[in-house]
Amino acid sequence: MSPARLLIDIEVLEFLRTLRRGEQRALLRRFREIGASPANHADYPERDAVGRQVAVHVFGKFAIKFGDDFADRHVKILDVHPADRSGGKPENPAQ
Repeated sequence: MSPARLLIDIEVLEFLRTLRRGEQRALLRRFREIGASPANHADYPERDAVGRQVAVHVFGKFAIKFGDDFADRHVKILDVHPADRSGGKPENPAQ
């Protein structure tokens, strides 16, 4: 079976343009890792605006929302925003 296709929302790409180059590279690398094995990066589930379940992965100071469309073999990066740092120790994106 071929690997899943990674799709990134245009608003996520626009957000990436506002970040430092190192943060951009780290996030793009993590997006690829999520695309290769989404189940390994789902820290917790959340519901989107229409009630679909999406996964959230905390990566450094960012929360990455993504959906795994297993039937279509697509992993979709839906949103990236600053993570709520009130609980837990987030992972270091420089790794």
